[in-house]
Amino acid sequence: MIIGFVPISFRFRGKLRRLADIYHCFREHPGVGLHPTQISRYTGMGFAEVNVRLNATPELFIKLPRRPDGITRYRLTTTITVKSPEEVERFLISAARRESFILYAMGAMLLCAMLIVVILIGPSL
Repeated sequence: MIIGFVPISFRFRGKLRRLADIYHCFREHPGVGLHPTQISRYTGMGFAEVNVRLNATPELFIKLPRRPDGITRYRLTTTITVKSPEEVERFLISAARRESFILYAMGAMLLCAMLIVVILIGPSL
C-alpha cells in the first residue's frame, strides 16, 4: 500500500492469516522445498499472492537455489523452523503490531504538522 507520497508497504499488517496459512503448509510438509504453485494449491490462495508473500517476508521464508530444471523452491528459515507454532504466531502478531504503530505514528506526525500550520496561519486570518 502506498500512502500519499510516502511509499510504505506493510508486510505483516493485514496479512496474518495468509502468512499463517503458508507457514502451516510448510509445517505439514517438513523438510521439503515447495514451489509457489504447490503452496497455492495446498492453501487455496492465488499464485501471485503466495509469490508476493514468500518474497516479501525473508524473516519467514527463504528462497532455495534453483535446481538444474529451473524450478525455484522455498522453505522455512532455520530460526522459524525451530520455533513452536505458538511462538511463530506471537512473532507474526508482534510484527503486525509494530507496523500498526508505525502507521499510527505517521498519522500523528501528519496531524501535528497540520496543527502547526493552522496555529501559524490562524492569527493572520
